[in-house]
Amino acid sequence: MISARSKTLLTAALLVALSTAGPGLPAAAADADASFLAQVEDLPLAPGLAEGDGGFTFDKPDGRIVEAYAVGRVTGAEVMSFYREALPQLGWREVPARPGAVFLRGAERLTIETAQQAAGRLVVHFVLAPEAGPAGRPVD
Repeated sequence: MISARSKTLLTAALLVALSTAGPGLPAAAADADASFLAQVEDLPLAPGLAEGDGGFTFDKPDGRIVEAYAVGRVTGAEVMSFYREALPQLGWREVPARPGAVFLRGAERLTIETAQQAAGRLVVHFVLAPEAGPAGRPVD
């Protein structure tokens, strides 16, 4: 668990990094107060997103599995731009993937997919899982 002080410092560092990121980052990202997913304390929510219902957390011997959703009236491009800028600063590295985006950090894999719905509402699906299963086999 991340302490409240660590979370505050992480938020401040993220906001400073985003505010100096340059013109490629959506303006809202630099100005927003960072909030984080409830199940993944160091995974920020992109500006314009609010955590949705329907997620779960499962702890297993080789790591945790977390599924979470967020919704908002933003575009998939804005959301992916935010995560491609913010996550490397938090220790994640992106690996090629289709659809969505896949990031690795240590022994964990984070998959982010977006789906545009009616009336401009975007649903973002996050899956955090161990990178390798038993005997070092990749997790599908």
